[in-house]
Amino acid sequence: MTTSPTLARRATYVAEEGDGPVRLGARLGAGRKSPERLHDVRNPYDGRTLASVSTCAEADVWASCEEAERHLDDDFPQFQRSRVLSSAALLLSESQNPFARIIALEAGKPIRAARAEVARCIDTLRLSAAEALALSGEVVPMDATAASAGRLGLALRVPIGVVGAITPFNFPLNLVAHKVAPAIAAGCPVVLKPAPATPLSALAFADLLADAGLPDGWLSVVTGARDEIGAALVAHRVPRLISFTGSCTVGWSIASAAPDKRVCLELGANTPVIVEPDVDVDAVAERVSQAAFGYAGQSCISIQRVLVHERIANDLSAALATRARHLVVGDPLDELTDVGPVINAASAQRILSSVREATDGGARVLAGGEANGNLVAPTVLEGAPRDGRLWSEEIFGPVVLVNAYADFDAALSMANQSDLGLHAGIFTNDLSKALDAARRLRFGGVLVNDVPTFRADQEPYGGVRASGNTREGPRYAVESMTELRFVSFAAPPR
Repeated sequence: MTTSPTLARRATYVAEEGDGPVRLGARLGAGRKSPERLHDVRNPYDGRTLASVSTCAEADVWASCEEAERHLDDDFPQFQRSRVLSSAALLLSESQNPFARIIALEAGKPIRAARAEVARCIDTLRLSAAEALALSGEVVPMDATAASAGRLGLALRVPIGVVGAITPFNFPLNLVAHKVAPAIAAGCPVVLKPAPATPLSALAFADLLADAGLPDGWLSVVTGARDEIGAALVAHRVPRLISFTGSCTVGWSIASAAPDKRVCLELGANTPVIVEPDVDVDAVAERVSQAAFGYAGQSCISIQRVLVHERIANDLSAALATRARHLVVGDPLDELTDVGPVINAASAQRILSSVREATDGGARVLAGGEANGNLVAPTVLEGAPRDGRLWSEEIFGPVVLVNAYADFDAALSMANQSDLGLHAGIFTNDLSKALDAARRLRFGGVLVNDVPTFRADQEPYGGVRASGNTREGPRYAVESMTELRFVSFAAPPR
């Protein structure tokens, strides 16, 4: 079941022209096996229907997997894979505004942040194109032992097979690219299941790759609910690798359900940042405010816990609260908007429930703490209990906790007081403390004098402990999507 270019172009048209709802899905691939069902994609800001998209069934997933399997031995060499990805980057650079509008409309991401996501996706494509050309093996020194002397040994990197990719709503374009583009670079056909709330970006991206020359059958998009479509993709015999970004609960359940597959998990966090007393409080408050409240806190590495030295705790709390109150909350398409809606009403209620639990436990609200529909006000809490949900779990909303510490060892201990370990940050002018933090913080990434919400698309991005088991970024994803094949050449028998 390949994605239909007509579908994706019509999705782009809705985002560009705003003509109201259209029906998408009548031609969702030649491999459709089930009667057509539809689900509405709604704007989380105002609730209006953007499109009606086909809901696939298990039979459609199976057809897509089997179609992908038929292309495993295609003649699609590295230089051609690189050319497709480079062409896609060029096409996307010429279509940035339409793609940004799709993201803003279906995900509720402020348009300025949506444009930044499109720009990052272009980089992801370019980096993946370079990796397609760099993919190589190595010579094994067979003369290193007497038993193998006289042979030529090669360790070749070969595609692992079909990749099943499951992506979240919060970066509906660039996180799709972080799975699909490295898979193409590695030589792996892909079956992609985007988040039900945000399928339009994925459909438009699939169309873009088709226009860039991606051969038929190399990318299938299956849309629908996680429980049915995601489970069918994980269970099917064809995908040899499942790449999942989303919640910890779902991610580790996938790993348990697929012990015979390689499962790459990029999961959640409750990201801490440590602020030492030797920094510029206002400058740090500005950076932390952007990192905590941007896109309504709906990023795996959105700052959730601010651990600040007691000498400057009051000043930093006040500065954060002031900035939170002055952020513009509203329509994602408004150029002035800083914070848009959370993805749906259930998320808004979950966030408010966690805030109430924290205040019942003694936390003090310095800013925010309320919502208007799906618009949750940027919220600053002081003194939240360290045994509550807001401390130990991922809130995935525009909420930040400020807790004071007395000494640096206590700050490191507080940061590590979680099963989650994606990114952590520290602001300090003391090099020895920065190095100590890099060594002792149990996270996949430690950012010094920067917010831990920063991600470079070429970095080895990923978490440890409950936050995941892989590294993304094109170079590292390509490596995970390939496997070594040893080849030995001996002289013919005489």
